[in-house]
Amino acid sequence: MLLIQQTSILIDECEKCVSRFWQMREEDRTPDFFTEVKPHADVIHQLLKEWQQEANSWIQKNRPKYMHTQQTASVVESMEQFVVQSFYKEISKKRFLDAIHSTSYTLKIFDGLVKEV
Repeated sequence: MLLIQQTSILIDECEKCVSRFWQMREEDRTPDFFTEVKPHADVIHQLLKEWQQEANSWIQKNRPKYMHTQQTASVVESMEQFVVQSFYKEISKKRFLDAIHSTSYTLKIFDGLVKEV
């Protein structure tokens, strides 16, 4: 199912963002926005857009008790920010890691619900 694959990719991207964040701090460098950051962010933003449409359709069809379209919107908004932020060492570590943890948690709950049905 496409939705399960997309959700899995997004969960993996959360983990990659954390790794990238630590790597950029370790390397102590600033990436080139147009060659590194933008191409990656564009791919993820497109995936998020498609995932949100699929996820919202699934939620409307299956009406899960503990998952709502507001949560998918929150996942998209948060990921759009922290995917870009993961390239920059200057951002707040706590806020960045908390956002990823929250988003990853929501995605994993959603993944479990979709696989259940």
